[in-house]
Amino acid sequence: MKERRIIWTLLALIALATAVSGIADDTAESYAEDALKRALVTFAAARTLNGVISVVQSTEVGVGVTVAVGQILDPVNDLIERFSGVMLVAASSLGLQNVLLGITAAWGVTVALIAATLFAVVTLWWPGLAKSKVAAAASRIALVMLCVRFIIPVLVIATNLVSDVFLAPRQEEATAAIEMTTKDIEGMNEEVEAPTDSDGSIMERLNAALDESLAAVNVSQRLQNLKNSASNATEHIVDLIVLFVLQTIILPLAFLWILIQLLKGVAARLQKL
Repeated sequence: MKERRIIWTLLALIALATAVSGIADDTAESYAEDALKRALVTFAAARTLNGVISVVQSTEVGVGVTVAVGQILDPVNDLIERFSGVMLVAASSLGLQNVLLGITAAWGVTVALIAATLFAVVTLWWPGLAKSKVAAAASRIALVMLCVRFIIPVLVIATNLVSDVFLAPRQEEATAAIEMTTKDIEGMNEEVEAPTDSDGSIMERLNAALDESLAAVNVSQRLQNLKNSASNATEHIVDLIVLFVLQTIILPLAFLWILIQLLKGVAARLQKL
């Protein structure tokens, strides 16, 4: 029994030292800022691709070909619009984490935690109070304050540790692929829209006509390249939707459930002291 009280007291003092030092808050804040920056970079890449698609929406591929590249890129454009909604939720979630970190790190919350924890420790060791209702109530209050003070930093740290190991590399890869797709589409559009000068000598006009004829021969290849780029972009955008839903919704909820179960176990053990 005495050994348990010593262990709980040491854990309480460690929690207080962590709260006062702010080490958990600084770590969580750094993780949250990095995650928000990655989300904004990804969102910017997707919006840039959306802008490029809008520019080429009515561009014709090749000479005399009326098939617009926009018809090929329409599904990607629609998917980006949906992705924008997901990213709005993801960025809002990450921004909310930063706000909540600032609230839980406030000195008022830390002072309340110190007071509640010290009172619980005193009642735990005070003769005649260890088994009383006062000690039980003090332990519950201290546990609630501990939860309020640390649950957000712990959620942010745990979520981002998993994200950095398993999700961040795939996010960076998908973002880079979207940026590359944007450049490819821009390049193809510039190639298609390369101006030809109709004025000049007969030889120059013949050369221009020959160039246009050669371009027409390559129409099918250009269309195929465009379809490949669109398919590649679609695949990576879907990956990003899955990754950000995991990072900002599923993982935080999963870790929250785990923490609640742990707190229930701690509360049950405290009642046995």
